[in-house]
Amino acid sequence: MTTTPDLDSSRDALADVVAIPVTPFGADGTLDTAAHRALLRRLLDGGVRTLTPNGNTGEYYALSPDERRVVTELTIEESAGRASVLAGIGLDLPTAVAAAAHAREAGAGMVMVHQPVHPYVSQAGWIDYHRTIADAVPELGVVPYIRNPRLSGASLATLGELCPNVIGAKYAVPDAAGFAAFARDAGLERFVWVAGLAELYAPSYFAGGATGFTSGLVNVAPAVSLGMLEALRAGDYAAAMKVWEQIRPFEELRAARQSADNVTVVKEALAALGLCRRDIRPPSRALPEELRAEVAAMVAGWAI
Repeated sequence: MTTTPDLDSSRDALADVVAIPVTPFGADGTLDTAAHRALLRRLLDGGVRTLTPNGNTGEYYALSPDERRVVTELTIEESAGRASVLAGIGLDLPTAVAAAAHAREAGAGMVMVHQPVHPYVSQAGWIDYHRTIADAVPELGVVPYIRNPRLSGASLATLGELCPNVIGAKYAVPDAAGFAAFARDAGLERFVWVAGLAELYAPSYFAGGATGFTSGLVNVAPAVSLGMLEALRAGDYAAAMKVWEQIRPFEELRAARQSADNVTVVKEALAALGLCRRDIRPPSRALPEELRAEVAAMVAGWAI
């Protein structure tokens, strides 16, 4: 189905906990769509109102093109108007444009553009890449995923001038001062700023101008992530940091060794709760046996 999303409502949806659902696999290694739907319903029932199918926590780069389309479609079906869908797209330009068009036809209101996968990325080329996608789907909100510390805020400002439907940015460079400067160089009020490094960075990025944050942890404990958002919206940084202290060991385990076990730890926690299998695709790996009990103990005391 084709829809004409409301870009104002899409902007509102970004100023929230932007959940990145996992993609469960069955014992045969294929998509476990039943478990996937159950996990999505759990997020929705827990109060999550923005979903990103085909994000990095969803193992975007380990999925086939057909699998990515299935993940987008079933997420939109399960959300059924209860949540905004920000579909992850990327890779080469024809693939990204086709995925954006598919997301539009399936009923998504926004697309998140993964950082260009290319060894040579110029500022002008970055603008051209995103402009081509945004121009192909003018009805959709477009959100660049920024992981390149060399990208300038001026480049995003230029893209925003060229493409009114570029409405936000998922900023995932681990530099709070750099983020604050980038947001102001690009246009603090022009874009919705999403802290793309999740709960561990959310308080410092909110202080710099972010109004939403992404989360993989929310798959495990929606109430914990939403509790941090509530505190940050209220400007209660003491309360937000209490949540930060609670989840710090879990998030640091995910971030260790250049985030080698980022998704693995989330899936292990879900497996410990009996919600899906721990299976994960290479080049990621299943969590070593000696760490599994540690993860289960971390989440045992959370408000699940």
